[in-house]
Amino acid sequence: MGIDWQAAPASPSSHIVKKILRLDIPVDSYPNFNFVGRLLGPRGNSLKRVEASMGCRVYIRGKGSIKDPEKEESLRGRPGYEHLSEQLHILIEAELPANVIDTRLRQAQEIIEELLKPVDESQDIYKRQQLRELALLNLSYREESPGPSGSVSPFTSSGMKRVKTGQ
Repeated sequence: MGIDWQAAPASPSSHIVKKILRLDIPVDSYPNFNFVGRLLGPRGNSLKRVEASMGCRVYIRGKGSIKDPEKEESLRGRPGYEHLSEQLHILIEAELPANVIDTRLRQAQEIIEELLKPVDESQDIYKRQQLRELALLNLSYREESPGPSGSVSPFTSSGMKRVKTGQ
């Protein structure tokens, strides 16, 4: 039985508390696993869903948290980017009533820890869902974007329709 936290009213006596939880990402144990991609999902939607459902903010920090390694190297050591010299990790930040904050952080931690468990690609149902979502996002993007659509291959001619056969 699930609990709908959005519907749970905060008692007037509970005050807002801010807490941050850190989870290390096991990149040393699994150097070839794409933890950041798995956490983010297509266009960051997987992480956004976790944030929305738990009422928390989730930050990916540390070495490897910036997609472009050259940009990451140029930012290392600058103010605000001190985390780049640390191991890749997650920060879960919540600013919620004191009577629910620990429960929400624990739930967010459980979800993220589950995503941080490396799974063989052939067994990874979550990744298949993400790829399906990405395909749908790309399809709707193509439909909305003006201009030529479809393949840019020299072997297909855009604008020309295939002749229908009676078969």
